[in-house]
Amino acid sequence: MDASLSFVAAISLGLFGSVHCVGMCGGISGALGFALGPDQSGIKRIGLLLLANLGRLFSYGLMGAVAGGFSGSLLQPDPTAMGILRGMASALLVLMGLYLAGWSQALGWLERMGYRVWSRLRGPQTGGLRINGPFSALMVGAGWGWLPCGLVYSTLAWATTSASVAAGATLMCGFGLGTLPAVMAGSLFADRLRRILQRRELRVLVGLSVIAFGIWTLLPVVGGGGHHGHH
Repeated sequence: MDASLSFVAAISLGLFGSVHCVGMCGGISGALGFALGPDQSGIKRIGLLLLANLGRLFSYGLMGAVAGGFSGSLLQPDPTAMGILRGMASALLVLMGLYLAGWSQALGWLERMGYRVWSRLRGPQTGGLRINGPFSALMVGAGWGWLPCGLVYSTLAWATTSASVAAGATLMCGFGLGTLPAVMAGSLFADRLRRILQRRELRVLVGLSVIAFGIWTLLPVVGGGGHHGHH
């Protein structure tokens, strides 16, 4: 049940947090829209977007597997080290929540760095990196998964505390699945959706949700047990 709850929590974190990707800075959804170009439309456009997101989820899963395996092999025998790692993950999530709510710019540099890197990769809107087929869609999506993003890094820090290859990959894939609705919608009609998602009230709600995840991650350290104690 603990693994199932964590997976649902990861999906929820992606669902709430991805609102920021569309509403604040264009993020992955707007970037994929640029890469598709104006010549793709209809079912083909949706199919290529799904493949790009599949590549992104693969990268997320790989990140989680590596991070979880690393912590499991090196830190799992040491409860103090795991407690420190969980505290760091909690702090990152809380900082990300404050940033999403507009209360702090502590992690804003990650978002700006990611968007600048993407802008250089895709080049001018008339050329540069383009999605023009299934393979290129997968590759662009997989590449985007590794670009700097505060929300992804915060979630990865949480996945690292799983101390397991399978659990780390599962958490990151769950997070990726949660981002799909906003990413797909933003890629298809980014401008209209962005106007809705820039509302201050929604940004605060999203930020508070991510802060809650950060506190939830820290509770096992405070309580001296696993997630079972605070379902």
